[in-house]
Amino acid sequence: MKKDYFFLAVGNLKHRGLRSWLTVLGVFIGIAAVVGLIMMGEGLRTAITAQFSSLSTDKLVIQNAGTGMGPPGSTAVKKITRHDADVINKVAGVEKTIPRLIRIAKTEFNKNANFNYLASIPNEAESEKIIYDSMNVKVKDGRLLKQSDSGKIVIGSDIAKENLFGKEIVEGNKILIQGKSFEVIGILEPASSFQINQAILMNEEDMKKLFDIKDEYDMIVVQVYDSNQAEDIAKKISEALRKDRKEKTGEEDFSVQTPLQAISSVDTILNIINLIIGGIAAISLLIGGIGIANTMYTSVLERTKEIGTMKAVGAKNSDILYIFLSESGLLGLIGGIIGAGIGMGLAFGVSAIANSAFGSEILNVQISYPLVFGAIAFSFLIGLVSGLTPAFQASKLKPVEAFRR
Repeated sequence: MKKDYFFLAVGNLKHRGLRSWLTVLGVFIGIAAVVGLIMMGEGLRTAITAQFSSLSTDKLVIQNAGTGMGPPGSTAVKKITRHDADVINKVAGVEKTIPRLIRIAKTEFNKNANFNYLASIPNEAESEKIIYDSMNVKVKDGRLLKQSDSGKIVIGSDIAKENLFGKEIVEGNKILIQGKSFEVIGILEPASSFQINQAILMNEEDMKKLFDIKDEYDMIVVQVYDSNQAEDIAKKISEALRKDRKEKTGEEDFSVQTPLQAISSVDTILNIINLIIGGIAAISLLIGGIGIANTMYTSVLERTKEIGTMKAVGAKNSDILYIFLSESGLLGLIGGIIGAGIGMGLAFGVSAIANSAFGSEILNVQISYPLVFGAIAFSFLIGLVSGLTPAFQASKLKPVEAFRR
């Protein structure tokens, strides 16, 4: 019997085809927004988190506060110096300090010009190994830089691509950087970090000569003995630098950051974004729910005689309730399924456009089955709740009153 009532509900929805589709419109817009935006949000979370993968949990980064946009330390009023590295080296728990340079340089190849990041590689063997390990870089062609490699560079995978300079860069090619020729001895494999994919690695001494740098650096990478003590060591470094620079707490012109702090900040921002997205989608779902309720109320008014006939031939209140709840639930379910499909398509479409624009897998969207099925189930629940009052009203109609209307 329940099966017959279910198919009767399906038939009623088909009979009111256009009205049914207009009713689920508000539902699937809301579900599409929830699924699509949250999937993109998670993809963005993964992409941003990957940018911090170049520093493991046993490493800290010290850089000066900048005055505008640019590479780390490049817009700072007061630069980091070797003296700062010496101060940090004396802090308990610090194993090694590695000063680094990061600059933007004009690059020329195949008669085309561009601007790219240059990152220094230390001249000391142990520091060099720490930086390579922390960056987790692998060479696709050629090899990594060594201490004796003057006039040579290693480039990221995006720089080597044909679309940047109109011609693919291969091992052995020469690139003009700030007007000086450098030989490409290695091309890196694509990494999860677009910063690495778009960077040029150069020995520290070559960078100092290229930019006429004396005693200044853009950041200091600090290797600590115990990663579990990283937060405490970061505080000690801040105290030591404040004391050396004669600065008060809260007025520092430098920052000491751990990867965990950075990731935590990103998570907080993305959680707020997801909360806002959820609020916007909830408004759309509320409108969709009101649409379902309106449709079901109209349906009750139009079918009072039909309800009276069913009751006259023996249908119970629970049977009428089941039919109308089935209809409202189906409206929510159909809207949820369509919305989930549109949302996934939207997320993958935006991901493909973003990856194509940046030339790398920067936004990797993956299907979250708990999210998809949860959204569909929630949509079905919205349909049931929205149709509850109209269905209850229909079930309480008495046959005589129904025939009079």
